[in-house]
Amino acid sequence: MTTLSPPAALRLSPLAALRGTFASHHLDGYVVPRTDEYQGEYVASSSERLAWVTGFTGSAGTAVILAEQAWLFTDGRYTLQAAAEVADQPIEVRLTSDKPMHEALADLLPRGVRLGYDPWLHTPDQVGHLQRASERARAELVPVQFNLVDQVWHDRPAPPSSPVVVHHLDFAGQDWHDKVTLLSSVLATDAVVLTDPSSVAWLLNVRGGDVPYTPLPLGRAILYAEGPRVDVFMDPVKIGTALRAAFPDCVDFKAPQDLAQAVEALSGKKVQVDYAQAPQALVSALELAGAKVVNGTDPCVAPRAQKNQVELAGARAAHVRDGVAMARFLAWLAEQSSPIDELGVAETVEAFRAQGQYFKDLSFPTIAGFGPNGAIVHYRSSPSTNRRLEMGGLLLLDSGAQYLDGTTDITRTVAIGPVGDEEKRRFTQVLKGHIAVSRAVFPPGTSGSQLDALARLALWADGVDFDHGTGHGVGSYLSVHEGPQRIYKMGNSVALRPGHILSNEPGYYKQGHYGIRLENLLVVVELPKPMGAERSMLGFEPLTLVPFDQSIIQPELLSADEIQWLNRYHDRVQAEIGPLLDASAAVWLAQATRPIRA
Repeated sequence: MTTLSPPAALRLSPLAALRGTFASHHLDGYVVPRTDEYQGEYVASSSERLAWVTGFTGSAGTAVILAEQAWLFTDGRYTLQAAAEVADQPIEVRLTSDKPMHEALADLLPRGVRLGYDPWLHTPDQVGHLQRASERARAELVPVQFNLVDQVWHDRPAPPSSPVVVHHLDFAGQDWHDKVTLLSSVLATDAVVLTDPSSVAWLLNVRGGDVPYTPLPLGRAILYAEGPRVDVFMDPVKIGTALRAAFPDCVDFKAPQDLAQAVEALSGKKVQVDYAQAPQALVSALELAGAKVVNGTDPCVAPRAQKNQVELAGARAAHVRDGVAMARFLAWLAEQSSPIDELGVAETVEAFRAQGQYFKDLSFPTIAGFGPNGAIVHYRSSPSTNRRLEMGGLLLLDSGAQYLDGTTDITRTVAIGPVGDEEKRRFTQVLKGHIAVSRAVFPPGTSGSQLDALARLALWADGVDFDHGTGHGVGSYLSVHEGPQRIYKMGNSVALRPGHILSNEPGYYKQGHYGIRLENLLVVVELPKPMGAERSMLGFEPLTLVPFDQSIIQPELLSADEIQWLNRYHDRVQAEIGPLLDASAAVWLAQATRPIRA
């Protein structure tokens, strides 16, 4: 294997250094995804390969690098960010919302090229898409044993090694042994390989700190039908004596390199793997060992998404504390007379949250975008982009926290001084969509895709829309973006069930001018049956408790029912948050939650 020495690599740009590895591997190009070996949304610094090669720091994207051409594929959330971050490199940005990456590659790849990829960073589903694209282009897709980026990343950070800790039953609500026993008893195979660290964390009631913003211990596990028995594969340095003592003999902690031996032992066994999440390298190893591999959804996904009563109580309590922090921040913001900028906003809102009980971390990087920056959907302020808040503009603030008892995510758009009628109209239309989803009543079996249009109807009437999903699932002191449930106009057959937590976040973005997004977290609940009802119905209970900026609302655009919903919501915010505030913030909240008159 030929690699560039550190001095040689230092003289080259990351893009050039990567291209310098192609010849020795008989390749013409290489695929660099944003994901790590665990397909995580947030990855450790040692796995930020896409950012190192291209400069793009978004949470979703893939680069395809050829000797003379390079493309970065990402979605509509990162339209402006991607263009800005790769502007000084010969990389063409392409949106997957315009055409999926595999379809675009079928047209872009030159005939006969050999395109390499790391099978540990791609799922079988992803490899299948790449394979079909390559075949259409008459190119060749080639698995590469050693990651080419790692060969030239001379100052690559060390892998994470945060200690794994027990997530106590007071927060988890269900004993790990009960989870293991139940899931193993219903397996239709001899074993299931769990490749998603969120599933391992949920199943065993453990948490960690290996990646930013999500309390995950990176690792895999094998759950066996016979037992119950679980083998867990994690770096031993993360597994302390106290943690081992918390688990009896049926849970065996092993080193990651022991996974190969465990795979060999599955020869002749029927083994379930989730092809949408597992690495292709693992599936290939199981097949090579003689296991009978079955593609099946990770069995932890559905029960993890449907929160139990302890988790729901924790979520409600966490959102009260989060509402207090946000009310204190918004009251502080309203009182500011000296200049403040986006970075100051992000720092201050985090400081208020950090004072709350059970606070552990943010749940994602705070998005504080003022004016034109608010139109960048997943914007993150930096010293080079930082804007000062000035009169006559909109501040879009999307933020959240990880508490031991729950995960929060809220977006509010607030006016800094008077704004124009256009901004008010768009704000009110977004609010109408938000209220429509919040008020939705639907029968069991309904998916989020069937509700998505409710968030857009008012915007569609003016010929405008937004390019991201309306809602995503949320974990319980786990990932702020958790499936399988979501509210999205693309097809999703997952039925919404009581205990599912989702976001409700319609928006509108005028490039170069302003952005608007209004987000609450909701929990699916079973509604009381009214007199004469023939079927049971489901609906949503808001978890987030923060007022909407009434200075931007045009009440004449709201119906009587919408005004009633908003007033009742604000009454609840006042009742639950008001008594927990100091005098100054309480005065602000009373004004912010005053009734709206038609």
